[in-house]
Amino acid sequence: MAVFNPDVPRYLTVPQFAKKHPAFPVGSLRDLIFHAPFNGLNDMEVIHRVGAKILIDEIKFFEWVATNPSSTGRIKGGK
Repeated sequence: MAVFNPDVPRYLTVPQFAKKHPAFPVGSLRDLIFHAPFNGLNDMEVIHRVGAKILIDEIKFFEWVATNPSSTGRIKGGK
């Protein structure tokens, strides 16, 4: 029996995250990940790379959303 431990991060792949949270489609997540050095995702350690796999820390992602409500993930002055 699996027991949820709030001290252990819950990591999801990009497709798993998009399926669980349809407000964030795969394309939007990939755009945010691409711009992670500029939008704060890296600073908050939301994105983790294991080899070629990209994992999203679910709890930290929503903490990031709460602190960046208007973030588009894009570089200022970019298109």
